[in-house]
Amino acid sequence: MTLAEHLAEARQRFMICSAAVLVFGTLAFVFYPHLLHVLQEPYCHAAPKHCAFLATNPLDGLTLRIKIAFFGGFVIALPILLWETWRFITPGLKARERRYALPFVLSSLVFFCGGVVLAYFIFQRAISWLESIGGHTLIYEYNPNQYLSLFVLMMVIFGLTFEFPVVLVALELAGLVTPNALLRGWRYALITITVFSAVVTPSSDPFSMLALAIPLTVFYFMAIGVGKLLKK
Repeated sequence: MTLAEHLAEARQRFMICSAAVLVFGTLAFVFYPHLLHVLQEPYCHAAPKHCAFLATNPLDGLTLRIKIAFFGGFVIALPILLWETWRFITPGLKARERRYALPFVLSSLVFFCGGVVLAYFIFQRAISWLESIGGHTLIYEYNPNQYLSLFVLMMVIFGLTFEFPVVLVALELAGLVTPNALLRGWRYALITITVFSAVVTPSSDPFSMLALAIPLTVFYFMAIGVGKLLKK
């Protein structure tokens, strides 16, 4: 394919992805009350008697609905986005690379969704811990946009960091690192994972840090095992 043909195909894939996000985002905009209820559940579990949001700006409601629509549309359209990306890069891959491409795309989707789900369920404990640190004399009324920003940031960070084993296996297949080298450096890896989890956790609570550090540690050794199997 010529450069112009590559650009034309890239434009076509981009238009399909944009249309998918727009369509699913519109559906998320329509079903906004249901999605807001789902996102509010961790807050209501942490404070069952008082989990209403406090809007301090007339535009808070509109801004919140647009944010939820965009985030919901992107998450729902994620399989389509990954599929179109895979379809775009596949013609340029060799037979061996093409054999690994689809498993990597699928595993990336599974791990990302796993990180998002874990962040959703751990967010309740994060809120409870943050409120307990401030003391019982404080009355908490969250701004919905600030709450959603923290919640979404936490889910995105968990989702992206859960791609850790996929990246490690890719580096092993590329020959940049070896399973034996990773196994020898496991002590430094554990220290790095612990520090990294403490730094990137948006809520800064110990529950979220451990919920991120423990799976990453498991993923590290799992990637070593997968690398050994693929090298045979």
